[in-house]
Amino acid sequence: MWKCLLALAFLSVAAWAANLKLYMKDGSYHIVREYQVQPDRVHFYSIERSDWEDLPLELVDLKRTETEAAARQTKLMEDAKVMAEEEKAERELEKEKRRIPQDPGVYWMLGTEVQVMKAAESTVHTNKGRSILKRLAPVPIVSGKATLELGGAHSLNVFDNPEQEFYIQLTEPERFGIAKLTTKGAVRIVENLTTLPVVNEVEEELTMVDILKKELDGGLYKIWPLAKLPPGEYAVVEYTAGKMNIQVWDFAIKAK
Repeated sequence: MWKCLLALAFLSVAAWAANLKLYMKDGSYHIVREYQVQPDRVHFYSIERSDWEDLPLELVDLKRTETEAAARQTKLMEDAKVMAEEEKAERELEKEKRRIPQDPGVYWMLGTEVQVMKAAESTVHTNKGRSILKRLAPVPIVSGKATLELGGAHSLNVFDNPEQEFYIQLTEPERFGIAKLTTKGAVRIVENLTTLPVVNEVEEELTMVDILKKELDGGLYKIWPLAKLPPGEYAVVEYTAGKMNIQVWDFAIKAK
């Protein structure tokens, strides 16, 4: 709807701008649709009177008339270019949105082909051992320190591009971003956890990377790092702060 209104507004402005001001040397002017310069007069179509009229050539300020007409034409062309670029960007956005599945998850593009990232299985490591974290049934953890870990020292999803772009389709409004992981032996630590006694609240310490994001549709975002990522282990994460409710899609940036 807004595009139709924008187009109508542009056409209205274009129609108005198509009319010219035929300036007189005394500073006054006539609004005209067009004019013709003849040897001793200017023949013009008056918008006010809807008819052709003539004025002596010596009364007309042709230089000012032509300068303003040229400036208006330039402005019209610039506006038309901006509108064409906006429409092109809108078409590209729609095309981009249609490529991404509506299923919740994380995706990336290989050329024009959508690639699905598999969510990693994460475990909560406490002094009691390790338990698999399930999104819909978070693992209860006892008071004290713990870590959320991924198995293996390195991700199998390896990218050469330190500015890799991802798409994330959310299940519901939640926090998300890119986290820097820490390798410790045969595991990668996603976050440090501290469970507070009595209140049984969880403090989560994620090392988040500064990102840029663009909402493509309700719940669908395109994200990429603000600066080039140094080689290392990372993950796209979706989480509810303090609820031990987190999903992890791991990846690595390879050193060149």
